[in-house]
Amino acid sequence: MADISHFPITRRWAPRSPDAIQLYSLTTPNGVKASIALEEMGLAYDAHLVNFATNDQLSEAFLSLAPNNKIPAILDPDGPGGAPLALFESGAILIYLAEKSGMLMEDRYATLQWLMWQMGGLGPMLGQLGFFHTFAGKDIEDARPKERYRAESERLLKVLDQALDGKEWVTGRYSIADIAIAPWLNTLKNFYKADGITGFNELKNLGPYLARFLARPAVQRGMVNPPRA
Repeated sequence: MADISHFPITRRWAPRSPDAIQLYSLTTPNGVKASIALEEMGLAYDAHLVNFATNDQLSEAFLSLAPNNKIPAILDPDGPGGAPLALFESGAILIYLAEKSGMLMEDRYATLQWLMWQMGGLGPMLGQLGFFHTFAGKDIEDARPKERYRAESERLLKVLDQALDGKEWVTGRYSIADIAIAPWLNTLKNFYKADGITGFNELKNLGPYLARFLARPAVQRGMVNPPRA
């Protein structure tokens, strides 16, 4: 197993298990993608909290691994060829973990298709809607920005609902695509409280899909890891 002590991030967040995958994250809908995948795949990992309240994501140590200052990021001591691998961007991390474990990407191109759909569409649109519906954006008098994101979120939810018709999971088999998609549905419904304005509750497949996802033991463990301080 390669030594990772020369990575600056390990001096800010010391590995508790140096041979395990080091995860730097927070339990946001993007952050839990990595922890859920690691739990589902049974890969050993060491979770470190990147606390937004103290701007950990802007620290020199974190930026040395994730220059875009976004969580999650990982450092795998046993990367390709046995060399350490540093990786940021949740979609890239999901693909890497699926390939490393040989799990949750059996239908490769269908899985990648829906993963890219989440990364490029559902996540950004729901995130912007959350800003305008739940956070500071709700005080903006101009209704057009919120309506733009609300309408596009509603459209994307209909696309997903149609894709799920007659299936338990978006590709037919549970995959990293579901791990990318479902945490955003959970955030829309249970954090942003925006299910009522996006048509979520009128779509027959989304509620049961989210419930199936949240019932998985590995999901439940990943959703709370790393623990918030």
